[in-house]
Amino acid sequence: MSAYISFMLEIVGTVAFSVSGAILGLKRQMDILGIAILGLTTAVGGGVIRDLILGITPPNTFRNPVYAVVAIITAIIVCTPWVQRLFDRMHMMYEITMFLMDSIGLGIFTVVGISTAYSVSSSFGLFLLVFVGTVTGVGGGLMRDVMASEPPYIFTKHFYASASLFGAIVCALLWPVIGESWAMILGTAVVVALRILAAVFRWSLPKPGVVQAKKVQAEKEVTAAIETELEERQVS
Repeated sequence: MSAYISFMLEIVGTVAFSVSGAILGLKRQMDILGIAILGLTTAVGGGVIRDLILGITPPNTFRNPVYAVVAIITAIIVCTPWVQRLFDRMHMMYEITMFLMDSIGLGIFTVVGISTAYSVSSSFGLFLLVFVGTVTGVGGGLMRDVMASEPPYIFTKHFYASASLFGAIVCALLWPVIGESWAMILGTAVVVALRILAAVFRWSLPKPGVVQAKKVQAEKEVTAAIETELEERQVS
């Protein structure tokens, strides 16, 4: 894949993640500085973690600030009154935009992480490639949620980190077979497709804590019903 196409993919991913961060900042009623920082962190956070793991110092974000500039400008555009009015009038559009931008950014940055690892060394094993790809994909979103005091999206929402993981595996396995370009395209497609399918069909990983919580809640409701019935009998 040419350097130009790779660069454009990163720009698209940067815009997508910055939008998702800025939208969350609006939801949390942050000021414009907070929204810009949240958009910036979401867009470049995963890449910074990736570069530190791969020993690339200083990280590319600081050597080539174009990604940071694009992320900040994007976040500020989301802050404009007409964009906010649009989201206020169309709440469903807000949810869909957040979902799509997050999914696209996740897919692109997952495969970009693997591409960066290959640019450092072609001898890295599958585990490192998949790990770096997944961290690149989910790292920015994780930092965004922590900074916004939100439950981390990757641990609570259907097939988020899992989609990145599967996409990274597909990209890393196909890379030596079909080449860089198609491996990255298919890896991104797998991530986005899994996210959409998970949303449509309500796929999610098992949540043992949820089952236990529902059991406890049911027991409380039964106890409350029994106590109410006993009180009514005593009154009568």
